[in-house]
Amino acid sequence: MRLLVTGGAGFIGSAVVRTALTAGWDVRVLDAAARREGAGPTVDGADYVRGDVATPEVLDAVLPGADVVCHLAAKVGLEQGIADAPSYASANVLATAELVSALARHRVRGLVLASSMVVYGDGSYVHPGSGRSVRPAPRREADLAAGLFDPRDPDDGAILLPARTSEDAPTDPRSVYALSKLAQEHLAAAWARGTEGTAIALRYHNVYGPGMPRNTPYAGVAALFASAVARGEAPQVFEDGRQRRSFVHVEDVAAATVLAAGAVAGKAGDSSSSGSFRTFNVGGPSVQTILDVAEALACRPGALAPVVTGRYRPGDVRHIVASSAAIAAELGWRPHIAFDDGMRGLAAGL
Repeated sequence: MRLLVTGGAGFIGSAVVRTALTAGWDVRVLDAAARREGAGPTVDGADYVRGDVATPEVLDAVLPGADVVCHLAAKVGLEQGIADAPSYASANVLATAELVSALARHRVRGLVLASSMVVYGDGSYVHPGSGRSVRPAPRREADLAAGLFDPRDPDDGAILLPARTSEDAPTDPRSVYALSKLAQEHLAAAWARGTEGTAIALRYHNVYGPGMPRNTPYAGVAALFASAVARGEAPQVFEDGRQRRSFVHVEDVAAATVLAAGAVAGKAGDSSSSGSFRTFNVGGPSVQTILDVAEALACRPGALAPVVTGRYRPGDVRHIVASSAAIAAELGWRPHIAFDDGMRGLAAGL
């Protein structure tokens, strides 16, 4: 079985390529930075092609013979605002549109899309009295200034309790990047319905691990804290540090991605499963706070302890923690690298 991995020279992509080769896939990589100086390391056994996913001629050259495509190529740097909309739309939305069009031309029936937790916006919450699910009101400036960071119920003002976010939670993209990831999901779903293909979108949560870039929204604060520790500075923790997240090691993410590729390959020839699109959260084995991450990365000798600053940005997400129950039940995936072990390895490499 042949797997095409777009963006396979990147941080997550390289891990997917290694895992796929170990699982017995014949792997081809399409990446604009493939074999370019400073790009991610190549993996022995994979065929690398340097090119842009948005170019139909490139896709026509690499897709013949592919059984499944894992689409990880994307613009993921931290955006500066709405002025970045054209570059994100081009790199993420237009490129994905070109890809699904090429999949239809070449009758490739399986697609795994790297999506993101950012499509949810804020996480899920429940009312402290009734336990009902609540979409929180925007956080009040007065509350934030007073050090009250958790969101309120829009009806009675009660402080809400965080809950795990499942795939049926409403989407609420709050940035150009987030909007582009949700648009990718819609394109994948439209392709599946229109061609009788099978697509899975994996909503990666906070991915971290060796080789983690410093400007990725997947890792977010882990990347920022790691950079500070590497410079000999104290990590600066916003709010009270109790923001909850779901950190997942890149090797576990790669395992989930290759497992999903196997699942769509198995369904590609099944007429009863054709035209299907499914989303899955891919989150870590436990719940951590932002302060937990800062402390784990600052644990090496000589490192400065984190500083909880109390500073805040009104638009920041307070809590978002994945429920990965669906992918465990349907695909059998569970994360295996414990948070303490993974962070210890990351800290040792700084």
